[in-house]
Amino acid sequence: MRIVIAPDKFKGSLSAPEVCSHLEKGLQRGAGGNLDVVGIPVADGGEGTLEAAVGSGFARRTALVTGPTGQQVEAEFAVRGHEAVIEMAAASGLALVPNVRKGGRPDTTDATTATSLGTGQLIRAALDAGCRRIVLGVGGSANTDGGAGLLQGLGARFLDAGNNELPPGGAALANLHSIDFTTFEPRLVDTRFVLASDVDNPLLGAQGAAAVFGPQKGATQQDVGMLDAALARFVEVLAREIGFRAVKAAEAPGAGAAGGVGYAAIAALAATRRPGIDVVLEFTGLAERLAGADLVITGEGSLDEQSLLGKTPMGVARAAAGQGVPVIAVCGRTTLEHHQAAEAGFEDVYSLTELESDVNRCISEAGPLLEQLGTQISGRLAAGRLARTPSTKEDLRV
Repeated sequence: MRIVIAPDKFKGSLSAPEVCSHLEKGLQRGAGGNLDVVGIPVADGGEGTLEAAVGSGFARRTALVTGPTGQQVEAEFAVRGHEAVIEMAAASGLALVPNVRKGGRPDTTDATTATSLGTGQLIRAALDAGCRRIVLGVGGSANTDGGAGLLQGLGARFLDAGNNELPPGGAALANLHSIDFTTFEPRLVDTRFVLASDVDNPLLGAQGAAAVFGPQKGATQQDVGMLDAALARFVEVLAREIGFRAVKAAEAPGAGAAGGVGYAAIAALAATRRPGIDVVLEFTGLAERLAGADLVITGEGSLDEQSLLGKTPMGVARAAAGQGVPVIAVCGRTTLEHHQAAEAGFEDVYSLTELESDVNRCISEAGPLLEQLGTQISGRLAAGRLARTPSTKEDLRV
């Protein structure tokens, strides 16, 4: 029997490659090592996208870049031929903010001064590696600078009325007077960008980058108003430099992604926004690699109503359905009713909390528990019972 394992990470517990590894161990244990198992780590365009690329044959590269609060960070990206995959969180992620790294929460200074500069520097490193198609996976960002830092990393200069360069961060954009593109990276003309993001927020307003995501990054309500006004100033000045497309881009779905990095990518880099899971499944070649498979196993840490809105398991389920291959899901916990899981295309759902009711232990011992689930799945396959039919939600949830 040939089984393809294509999961996302179990956030806070295991990376997608680790999920693949533990599941395979359990499956093979239950089947006496007689299974043909293929692991394909996947992601939805955010955290984990880099690992999915590496697991699909991309080579891991590193570059020394500027982190969100000015510290030097050794960030990874992935290259295959002339294509690169950049996970923004590696260079400009909230997890890199010192307060967060120490287990605390970001504060107002972090929210107003964090920069996406390192992401622009990663793009430049990809250009140096000969890449001319770049997938930019956004998510988990620390900044609300509209992608100004990203453009600075590519050679743009953001100047105040006195022709002085602005300090980093979204707040400083309130004093933006002009943008000098004289030294902007010339290789960008021949480079195509894909913005991998499920976020459809515009840049400005009540549903914009500052209002919706700023508080998660330490912004107070006063900061939110100030940042939104500063981003509006950025749009006004950028429009003077590159034309009306800068105004139109601010209203585009996804412009508010990653603190407005989506805006800079759309307006200045002519990026095409696509659902993250679609981009990842494309470069992993999942559809082609499903040929001849008897079963697909996907999953993520929490399988819930949000998962049904285009997260990794749904993307994998659609790909499996296209090949006529049954698919089951594994997860840490689930809140889905049986009929919801069935309508989503899952033959069955297995959760760690079926084996261990203590959620903290599910998190700390996710690997061994996944191996147990794998052994259990093998046993059901051997018995010819691919899917259980839970009678109530209680059978499936935490």
